[in-house]
Amino acid sequence: MIRLRLASPSPSPAYADGAGLRVGPWLVLAAFLGGGCAGPRLPDPKVTARAYAAAAERGDADAIYALLTPEGQRALGRSGTRQLVSESRTELSRNARGVKSEAARVEASAETRFSDGESATLVLEDGRFLVDAASLLPARPRTPSQALSGLRRALARRSYPALMALMTGDSQSALESDLGSLVSGLEHPETLDIQQSGDSAEVQLPTGHRILLKREAGIWRVLDFD
Repeated sequence: MIRLRLASPSPSPAYADGAGLRVGPWLVLAAFLGGGCAGPRLPDPKVTARAYAAAAERGDADAIYALLTPEGQRALGRSGTRQLVSESRTELSRNARGVKSEAARVEASAETRFSDGESATLVLEDGRFLVDAASLLPARPRTPSQALSGLRRALARRSYPALMALMTGDSQSALESDLGSLVSGLEHPETLDIQQSGDSAEVQLPTGHRILLKREAGIWRVLDFD
């Protein structure tokens, strides 16, 4: 399965990627667009990009949903996609213009995930996939600066296995124990004593962890936990 990322140099208040380009939330959503290949010929990712831009410009939630991979469809759902489109019409229209811009580019890549949770990124260049060494080769820092560089890459990729590989044995054990305790305490969330006050909520887990939540635009999100 090929994943697409649509990038435009035009400013956007949302996200910035590693190259300093501004990428709006609906362009990030387009990373779920399916471009699966059948046979030796690879599909032109620009076709999917143009279809997305047209659907985004129309505010056509069903068309956008149809372009999502099964993973994206499960994550958002048809009703969730419709709600996002309804709430983001202005931004959708702006991003559609950005995708159609001559300055926009489409980057195609594939991801291979291993049994330990780590993954390798394959980048499509000149009609063939090449391995992104930074995503595949394990970190073996020989200097403090190399360790910090590895930490930055692990955090940028949101890679838990890569992060753990950089930590000392004691730190790994402590983190695993802490996370395990948090998972255990959340095993039956419906039985927890949640203290809610307006748009804020707090819960003390039986394992000793405390979680703070906040409601934003009707959606409850985790504010902090310890």
